Amino acid sequence: MKKLLVLSVIIAFLSSCGSQQNGELTGVPGRKSYAEPIPYNMVFVPMGSFNMGGNDQDVAWAINSPTRTVSVDAFWMDQTEITNNQYRQFVFYVRDSIARRKLAEQIDDFAISEDEFGNPIDPSVLDWDVPMDPMDEEQAEILSDMYYSKDETFYGRKEIDTRKLDFEYWWIDYKQAAQKKNRYNFNTKSYDTGEVVNIMGVPVKVTDRRAFILNDRVNVYPDTLAWISDFTYAFNEPYTTSYFWHPSYDNYPVVGVSWKQAFAFSIWRTQMYNKFLASQGSSFSNDFRLPTEAEWEYAARGGLDHNMYPWGGPYTRNKEGCFLANFKPLRGNYTDDGGYITVAVGTYEPNDYGLYDMSGNVAEWTANAFDESAYSFMHDMNPDYKYNAKPNDPPALKRKVIRGGSWKDIGYFLQIGTRTFEYQDTAKSYIGFRNVKSYLGGK
Repeated sequence: MKKLLVLSVIIAFLSSCGSQQNGELTGVPGRKSYAEPIPYNMVFVPMGSFNMGGNDQDVAWAINSPTRTVSVDAFWMDQTEITNNQYRQFVFYVRDSIARRKLAEQIDDFAISEDEFGNPIDPSVLDWDVPMDPMDEEQAEILSDMYYSKDETFYGRKEIDTRKLDFEYWWIDYKQAAQKKNRYNFNTKSYDTGEVVNIMGVPVKVTDRRAFILNDRVNVYPDTLAWISDFTYAFNEPYTTSYFWHPSYDNYPVVGVSWKQAFAFSIWRTQMYNKFLASQGSSFSNDFRLPTEAEWEYAARGGLDHNMYPWGGPYTRNKEGCFLANFKPLRGNYTDDGGYITVAVGTYEPNDYGLYDMSGNVAEWTANAFDESAYSFMHDMNPDYKYNAKPNDPPALKRKVIRGGSWKDIGYFLQIGTRTFEYQDTAKSYIGFRNVKSYLGGK
């Protein structure tokens, strides 16, 4: 039966390659058109050109965002910042995958050893359809080391040890792969002089495609203690214990997430979506990612050039005198804008693209490394400056651009053209993120 199936596939393949044409150049027949569905909770941002940079006086005299005209491709962007509940899905996935990996090592039911045709496959593939039973003594014993030890428990509570929620992920470094020295030499049939630098900063000779596939591991749990460490002599303990977990904050933007965690989330989200597409018989892939600095600013402007804020006007209040974003107004009257710390996403009106909270609430990570002179050397077509900082790199090389200002910032940081930075391995109670996804075909 298996031989018959293989023979049928071969015949179908050969027949598809056969000439059914009249000798004219018509392209590969049988190609199906693909209309990309609207990604859930994302809005479309059309391609266009705009004046990137400050639209007001440079208060800090930093001279790091001179105005210049740039163009960006069309893309999709999350309508709101990633919320606590959305990020919690990522945390739960990591928790459950670690648990299932432990169970699969000792219980065969939790691993898939063969495909639907009975052919053996990698035994490390997990079977997510098999339910975990917390009341099963064997399973409970296997998973016992995922919890805090008896010496670390608080009032005997059985709690997951969040220090063990590590996520390993992979990505392709196209920047290094594109360098001329790293290209495959078709004459010698090898990579002659290729050399890449891995995430540890160690040079690696290029012998095959694997050299460009990088991987890293990061703990995915948000830094809930940031609520305390970010503000000295302030009582923020209730946010540490409840902000990420209590249902009342489900639709609030996730904070305490480092740039590396946001980057890992984007890769996990991509793989989750691709797995669904594969189950539907599609091999198409289009990555979720952090927005470039230019994409973020273009989207925040909402199609209005030279505007100071996402809502278009030069003021932080509307004509009724109400504030238009969640920030630190006046001389520190945090509550005058209707919020105290963060507020639920979508509380204020969106800009003309339908994007909420592009200014205020939480500042947002972008994909780009921060350099004061980046505007002078980035291309004017899809401007982009990235650097994979290594653990031993100086702090200046670990800076990533953040945009939009937050609930604890004054109005200057809400301006669309204002750019600042934070270090990629730090997490703050006022920084979150949202994803984008490239639009295929241009529009």
